[in-house]
Amino acid sequence: MQNIRNIAIIAHVDHGKTTLVDKILHQSHLFRDNQHVGELILDNNDLERERGITIVAKNVSVQYKGVKINIIDTPGHADFGGEVERVLTMADGVLLLVDAFEGPMPQTRFVLQKALALGLKPILVINKVDKPNCKPDEVHEDVFDLFYNLDATEEQLNFPTVYGSSKQGWMSHDWKTPTDDVTALLDTIIDYIPLAPQPEGTLQMLITSLDYSSFVGRIAIGRVFKGVIRENMPVSLMKRDGKIVKSRVKELNIFEGLGRKPVKEVYAGDICAIAGLENFEIGDTVSDIENPEALKVIAVDEPTMSMLFTINNSPFYGKEGKFVTSRHLRDRLYKEIEKNLALRVEDTASTDSYLVYGRGILHLSILIETMRREGYELQVGQPKVIFKEIDGVRCEPIEALTVNTPENVSGKVIELVTQRKGELHIMEPKGDLIHLEFYIPARGIIGLRNNILTATAGEAIIAHRFKAYEPYKGHVPGRINGVMVSMEKGSSTAYSIDKLQDRGRFFIDPQTEIYAGQVIGEHIRPGDIVVNVVRAKQLTNMRASGTDAKMVISPKVNFSLEEAMEYIQEDEYIEVTPKAIRLRKIYLDENERKRMEKKIG
Repeated sequence: MQNIRNIAIIAHVDHGKTTLVDKILHQSHLFRDNQHVGELILDNNDLERERGITIVAKNVSVQYKGVKINIIDTPGHADFGGEVERVLTMADGVLLLVDAFEGPMPQTRFVLQKALALGLKPILVINKVDKPNCKPDEVHEDVFDLFYNLDATEEQLNFPTVYGSSKQGWMSHDWKTPTDDVTALLDTIIDYIPLAPQPEGTLQMLITSLDYSSFVGRIAIGRVFKGVIRENMPVSLMKRDGKIVKSRVKELNIFEGLGRKPVKEVYAGDICAIAGLENFEIGDTVSDIENPEALKVIAVDEPTMSMLFTINNSPFYGKEGKFVTSRHLRDRLYKEIEKNLALRVEDTASTDSYLVYGRGILHLSILIETMRREGYELQVGQPKVIFKEIDGVRCEPIEALTVNTPENVSGKVIELVTQRKGELHIMEPKGDLIHLEFYIPARGIIGLRNNILTATAGEAIIAHRFKAYEPYKGHVPGRINGVMVSMEKGSSTAYSIDKLQDRGRFFIDPQTEIYAGQVIGEHIRPGDIVVNVVRAKQLTNMRASGTDAKMVISPKVNFSLEEAMEYIQEDEYIEVTPKAIRLRKIYLDENERKRMEKKIG
């Protein structure tokens, strides 16, 4: 019988989960003393490193005092809730990590709710107690209230608390007495998290995530709940729809440190990776060949937002990407839904377009960004929220929005949110900031982040989570200003841009290749205008005063993918290629645009 503890680490974005895992890995002597491994070891894909957030849940294991601890690092952002819901089924307990200054945030609540509902035992870790003006004791009270509000059981309310600083690499039972390492936390895990149950009987294993290897193909990862699984063993694969497929385990690995180790058998309670199963999906049960028994299928919250994905048909089509056809786009999207549980893909009337449903802007933008880095060219339309009919009433998703902002600009923030049908529920001081909580339609959040950051000079801290579907709140105003649209194809000139600067802000620099119908700037007034920025200065051999006036061109507005998604309107697309993000009108020809407007009008 092996001594195993399975724990998931849950927290709000940027509260220090992955840094804490680094310190646990270092303390378990997984690395040689002279080995350089860097920081945020588990955030190992480029997007995670660039953004400093965890996107995909990962497994590692450490040995401590003869006990194997399987650690699951989970994403903190509610848009990746599908990842979290999946992996919590593998754990018996959770480490809830909370910042000693910020306290529990909306997404902490979201993930904790899921963990408590599954009956997992929590340990509270109050991190960053080395921060100036932090208040660990108040945060402890807030977390207790949160547990109570989320209907935690008596046993769950009796959680132990560990204080410390992941960055400095120490944990202690009292925040005023720092230690040298994270032993206090590891001891608490062994004492408090229950031993992984190891019931005997016929095999039951739930597949909770996928991996891929070019040598053995798709790999199923999950926890063995009952019985034992052996290499080369014939098994039944029980599908979500009740079908049973016979298969065979070709290779068996368990997690050891950051890697995997091949083994002959795995007993109940441990997490393993299996190669050789055919056509499995997340949520399937691997069971006995003769007496198959299915485990409960993973339930995942519904998506709340949809976007149109279509092939790139702009004049610059095929110049930068490797994968540009509708077949490439279709195959890639359907491959994604195998492992991304919260995503849905639907065919449309057009063979070149697909409707993709996700949990939010970040969830969809990570997919688009990943595809563009893989060499795909595509176009995406404006994100739209999903409406539902509940008891004959049209309902829409409502989000709980939290904003921490300096006091002198709090009025501006309230004004911006209430313009978009937000309702203020809580307003209280928090240190030198004002803490605001709103309920706002998900439609109202699209494009709001930029406006709030502009109004607060970048000082606001913004977070939101899905609350519930509620009756439709009425019209939410979108973008007020029109855009400047290019009239001709060619290379933009400094002369033209300089002459048009009083009309608005530009999204392009001089000497940029553009095409007719491309959105190249924001107009200062409502309503779009078509401009010619390709025109060069007419050169003559006559000299006149004023013709050689000095040009001062303002820097262009640089959009990130999420900002572009929040900026565009219904009649616009974002063209995404491996090297560029361009905004464009759906109908590139000006006359065709006018005809379409008349039709709709």
